[in-house]
Amino acid sequence: MMKAAVLGSPIAHSLSPHLHRAAYEGLGLYDWQYEAFECDEAGLAGLVDGLGPEWAGLSLTMPLKRAVLPLLDTVSDLAVQVGGANTVIFSEGGRHGDNTDVHGIVQAIAEAGIAPPSSATILGGGATAASTLAALRELGLSEVNLVVRDQARAGETAEVAERLGTTLSLRTFDKLETVLDVDLLVSTLPAGAADGFAGLAAGVPALFDVVYAPWPTRLASAVSDGGGVVIGGFPMLLHQAVRQVEMMTGRTDVPVEAMRAAGKAEIVRRAAPGS
Repeated sequence: MMKAAVLGSPIAHSLSPHLHRAAYEGLGLYDWQYEAFECDEAGLAGLVDGLGPEWAGLSLTMPLKRAVLPLLDTVSDLAVQVGGANTVIFSEGGRHGDNTDVHGIVQAIAEAGIAPPSSATILGGGATAASTLAALRELGLSEVNLVVRDQARAGETAEVAERLGTTLSLRTFDKLETVLDVDLLVSTLPAGAADGFAGLAAGVPALFDVVYAPWPTRLASAVSDGGGVVIGGFPMLLHQAVRQVEMMTGRTDVPVEAMRAAGKAEIVRRAAPGS
């Protein structure tokens, strides 16, 4: 029996078990298990130290992506640059960290048919914003606007930009209107947090909003109603999970569409009255 799990706090909302289990079923890996464990930063080291040889890997969500780095034997260059690992692979007696969020963002943008942008603005300055900076760099963008509530709290993201070689133009939300003349707007804000800016963004040609439920967000509706292309957070979540399954199982024939169907079905189930 091989095991994997997603760790985070809170974790009950995670779609990862539905995505990974669908992949295992499609791959015929009936002796694989994937669970979700509530785990905060204080409990992370103890949990990881207690895992046995049957463990293939871990998916990490907030607040563990940065906290896990000191516990790893090796960390990919990308995870070092971004300052966080959302994936741990156990192999050859070691713990190896990587970041598949960046891949998920790049794939989500490509899947939507959006051309690599020549300009972009990111709302929010957390771990997802850092991964977005790296994704935009992969798409050829070396200058990005970052909009945050408090510039003094954007230090870690600014450091990520420096490691990536990206020029960052910082703004606060009261100046948002000055950085909306871009090809792509990315909101890494939690559900509801961008509602007040929806009217300002109505003319943006393309939006990537990391929220996947409830969907559509007010921001997504405003951009869509204005004729813009909108990407929700689910494609990113899907494609980062696909890459994780590839890394944990060693398989390259991962059933993407089966994973997509399982994830969407769970989103619909949760949105149903009484769920």
